[in-house]
Amino acid sequence: MASPRLETFCCPNRDAATEFAVSFQPVLFGALSLGSAALSLAFAVLQLLPKHKGYRRLGQYPLPRPTSSSRILFIISVCDILGCAGIMIRSSVWLGLPNIIDSISVANSTDVWPEVFCVGSAMWIQLFFSASFWWTFCYAVDVFLVVKTSAGISTIILYHMITWGLAVLLCIEGVAMLYYPSISDCEQGLQHAIPHYVTTYAPMLLVLVANPVFFSRTISAGRQGIYTENERRLATEIKIRFFKIMLVFFICWVPNIINESLLFYLEMQTDINDNGFRDIRNAALITWFIMGILNPMQAFLNTLAFHGWTGFDVDFSLQRRRELAWDSVSTSVPNAGGHNPMVGSTLLYQSHVQETKKNMMGNGQHHSDGISVLSEGSESSTVEINISSELRDYDDVDADGESLENSLRH
Repeated sequence: MASPRLETFCCPNRDAATEFAVSFQPVLFGALSLGSAALSLAFAVLQLLPKHKGYRRLGQYPLPRPTSSSRILFIISVCDILGCAGIMIRSSVWLGLPNIIDSISVANSTDVWPEVFCVGSAMWIQLFFSASFWWTFCYAVDVFLVVKTSAGISTIILYHMITWGLAVLLCIEGVAMLYYPSISDCEQGLQHAIPHYVTTYAPMLLVLVANPVFFSRTISAGRQGIYTENERRLATEIKIRFFKIMLVFFICWVPNIINESLLFYLEMQTDINDNGFRDIRNAALITWFIMGILNPMQAFLNTLAFHGWTGFDVDFSLQRRRELAWDSVSTSVPNAGGHNPMVGSTLLYQSHVQETKKNMMGNGQHHSDGISVLSEGSESSTVEINISSELRDYDDVDADGESLENSLRH
């Protein structure tokens, strides 16, 4: 689980609210966190592996496609997986070596390795989940720029500087403030710990507040260029995909905000064991265990939101992977002759129609076609929309192609 309370727990003179939460059923909590992280990591990796059939990769279509969003979503998945790995290691050590927890609680102990492991594992988890938050924010910005202004691949360098720079800076700053003057003798007081909690929850709150705004603006900008039924259907599917991404984020991280609010309230009380705070203590413990289960699940749930379920039919063939390699590094379709927010998706669909005509002339069969609008995933489209279209004859395809050509001219 990614919570600043676990970093506060590394201080022997920790506050009463942190001691209350972390010390309640530590074996059960560690087992649940370990199981959730292991399950999420395994399925997240499975989702990203190449498949034999049933899940179309972008490399199968000779279409121009933006790759900045693709890289961003792949990096988000990598950050989530590394965060899950940190949770697994920490939970495994705490379950296998319970004496470490007892050593951490001893003030002025000569054994520094338990504290080093506690701080190191907590920083590892916070760093990669914070980076995941920043990358999720950059993804919302990127898809808006792709649709609105056709941003280029050069922006990925700026995203790297922003995300990793802020994640490392805030992590180090928060930990330095928390463990001042030393890990074995942390300065007590709620005001002293607040900077650490702010640096932890700031990127999370940014995603919760800003991403829905950017996604809404992206969809609004896209509607201005929609002329055909397929494009309208496409916009609806994009809207659903954005909703899935935010739904996963809300499910996995809103319990953290609720739990932290409850523990902060308890921390401000003189005696947290007072019977009047019984319901608040119970709610804090319930949300604490929910966090332990849902935080690691973000890795797997994000891949579902990005790609859908890709199946178990993994293809480890090197030749197959070469065939599915990207053959285009185009990041966007440049605007020419005026502003058209949906020009990128329109050109992609036009190329798709031409490819569909070729396939139909070859075998005459009807099938579902994937339309890639904004690139996502490591080798797949994040907004890869599978629109089931049964084209009755070639005239229907020609009509859609001509309609799209006219929309580009105007």
